[in-house]
Amino acid sequence: MMSTQPAKKPFTGWHMTAILVGFFAIVMAVNFTMARLAFSTFGGKVVENSYVASQQYNDLLARAEAQDALGWTQSLTLDAARHVRLAINANGQAVAIDRATATLSHPLGRIPAVPLRLVRDGQGGMISAQPLAQGRWRLDLVVHHGAEQARYRSDVQ
Repeated sequence: MMSTQPAKKPFTGWHMTAILVGFFAIVMAVNFTMARLAFSTFGGKVVENSYVASQQYNDLLARAEAQDALGWTQSLTLDAARHVRLAINANGQAVAIDRATATLSHPLGRIPAVPLRLVRDGQGGMISAQPLAQGRWRLDLVVHHGAEQARYRSDVQ
C-alpha cells in the first residue's frame, strides 16, 4: 500500500537562520522604537556638569538643614482666577514674606523657564501678578524674611 500523505520537509539550517534573524530583527525594532520614544520625551539634562554638582552637594545639604531648622511650612494654592497664592507659617503663626522670587517651568523641560512676578497680598503673603496658564507647571520659589531664606519646589496644575 502506498501512502498518500506528503513527505515532511526536514528542518534545516536555513530554517534556524530565518528564526534567529527574525527574532533579533524584532528585538532590535522594539529597542530602537523605545529609544526613539525615550529621546523624544526627554526634556534635557538635569545639571550642566555632574562633577561640579557633586562637589556642591554638602553645601546643599547644609542649606536644607538650615531651612528645616526655621520650621517654615509653605502653603501654595491657586484661586479661581488661577493666581498663585503663597503663604508661609512657622509654629502655627504666619510669617510675613519680605520678598519672593518664582520661576515657572514645564516638568519635562519642553519650554524654557519663565519668571513669575509675585506681589504682596496685604496679609503677609504673596500673589502672582498674572494668572497661571492651563497645564502642569513646576514652581521654584525663593522666599525671604529678613536675613532668612527658604527654597521650595511645587508642582501646580
